[in-house]
Amino acid sequence: MLKVVSTKQVRLGMFIQELKGTWIDHPFWKKAFKLEDPSDLNKLQASVIKEVVIDTSKGLDVEELGEVVASATPLIVENSGQAVVAPTTPLKSVQISASQEQAQAKKVINASKRAVASMFHDVRMGKAVSAEAAMQMVDEITASVDRNLGALISLVRLKNKDEYTYMHSVAVCALMVALAKELGLSQVDTKKAGLAGLLHDLGKAAIPLEVLNKPGALTDTEFALVKLHPERGYELLLKANITDEVTLDVCLHHHEKVNGTGYPKKLKAEEISIFAKMGAVCDVYDAVTSNRPYKDGWEPGVSLQRMAQWNGHFDEDVFKAFVKSVGIYPIGSMVKLKSGRLAVVIDQSPKSLLTPIIKVFFSTKSKSRITVELIDLSKPYEQDSIVGHEDPALWGVSNTHELWS
Repeated sequence: MLKVVSTKQVRLGMFIQELKGTWIDHPFWKKAFKLEDPSDLNKLQASVIKEVVIDTSKGLDVEELGEVVASATPLIVENSGQAVVAPTTPLKSVQISASQEQAQAKKVINASKRAVASMFHDVRMGKAVSAEAAMQMVDEITASVDRNLGALISLVRLKNKDEYTYMHSVAVCALMVALAKELGLSQVDTKKAGLAGLLHDLGKAAIPLEVLNKPGALTDTEFALVKLHPERGYELLLKANITDEVTLDVCLHHHEKVNGTGYPKKLKAEEISIFAKMGAVCDVYDAVTSNRPYKDGWEPGVSLQRMAQWNGHFDEDVFKAFVKSVGIYPIGSMVKLKSGRLAVVIDQSPKSLLTPIIKVFFSTKSKSRITVELIDLSKPYEQDSIVGHEDPALWGVSNTHELWS
């Protein structure tokens, strides 16, 4: 039997079927589990969660502990004789600006980072992965992408070197969702793409941390070990009873290249699925735009330019769709204007990918900072325009993220 009880009534030995409230506020990434660790009980009762659903058939009941249960309301919906929790009604997303979405995107990122870190820890300890819990993360990330893609994608790029592996999974999930939408995939396939992105690097949980986080170049032996992560991830997913074909496929083949030089199977263009081709682009983009233990990330616009030059690496149609999904000038890109000024892109314009909203901050003529000015290049009266991407390093510019984050 399922009961809704106050978190103050929760005790060790109860089976938590559901945490009431928004997933972002949950102190655990698992949806259902038996409460056996005192530290987990303390974490739950210190959180903002006020009520939980317990399953008395799998754990202790409040009554068994001599507690008052007047406030405990059974939440039972008969479904073929089974007691289930009534589903909540999803809210429709409304398009908002990047600045409006940033606060919520930060909450989604932080919650997802904790959840992915817990997932990797559980895998290292030999525990199974919950597909249902992972899909909760996908739903929250998708909702943020629906409201404004650029906000979450740009913020997740600011991950530090120590949290790269976990945040990379969150970033690739968001990028996969955005790319799936751009490609016109169904809602079901879009969710599958998101789940695949979230779990694509699970195999890195089987790679020693000293190798993953090594600040210098890897030896041939270490690199060979890292290259095993797609196959290790595939094995871990099967062990966890995650049998979704898209997730398994992307996990195993996101390092394949259309020219057949990728790994682990050296598949060629026609042998690689559309989802694995998507995973290849999303994985590389987040990798090259992020700070890693052994190198600093490239600026987003410069990254797209360089990736476009890697003949034989990506599927051409998928890459073009990816550029459209993140914008020709992604948030955080530094651009040069016709006037000779430098600016940072802070949001996309719904009118055109060529006319984003920018913050001007530098003069190439005086080679110095100028008063920051917000400009919407899509406005008919705006005379200035972008002439191309610009590498911040060429002008000694750093911390451009402070202008948009």
